[in-house]
Amino acid sequence: MKYKKWTLAQKLEILSSSEEIGIVETCRKYGVSTGTFYNWKKKFDHKGEAGLKVPYDTKSKELKEAEEENRVLRKLLSDKEIELEVQRELLKKKFGTSDPRKI
Repeated sequence: MKYKKWTLAQKLEILSSSEEIGIVETCRKYGVSTGTFYNWKKKFDHKGEAGLKVPYDTKSKELKEAEEENRVLRKLLSDKEIELEVQRELLKKKFGTSDPRKI
């Protein structure tokens, strides 16, 4: 069975609808289990709308893009550091020192 993700607006609509037509009829109408409905109701009663918000999609698109850019930049930096280390080793073998100022 496929997992359905409900938006905040849909959850609020289902909770308000239950007051009008009853919990069992609302659950049948929207295809929500009664256990899920009662979990939503408990969270709504305890924290209000903040309790019904989706916790797993809290990162914004801009934040995700910035994290991806940071990942790419870190990889470039590490590649550059490896390249510099190889150059130092070559200088050390050729001239006996890895400091280019002492050549």
